[in-house]
Amino acid sequence: MDERLIKRLIATIKCGTCGQNYQEDHVEIVEHDDDVWFLNVFCSCCQVKSLVAAVIKREKDLEAVNDLTGAEVSRFQHIDAVNGNDMLDMRDFLRSFDGDFSGLFSNKES
Repeated sequence: MDERLIKRLIATIKCGTCGQNYQEDHVEIVEHDDDVWFLNVFCSCCQVKSLVAAVIKREKDLEAVNDLTGAEVSRFQHIDAVNGNDMLDMRDFLRSFDGDFSGLFSNKES
């Protein structure tokens, strides 16, 4: 497993002393053997050093989890994925949206 990924993952953990997240550049990989990793971490907030032992496994085949029926999966599987322009359009919409869902979904002609 990529050491940068391990450091990024460990940086999501909170310090046991002060509760702040560790920073990637304050995570040092000491040793690893297969899925077992030993890391030194330093909290820049409270200045505490700790040793972290972690078992990190990579899932081989992940199956998508959803609540769609088989018919819904068939219906949606050929639709284009959401892209960056879709995200920008949604951002623009949400900036001006007033929260009126009833008006948004009503059958009235505008």
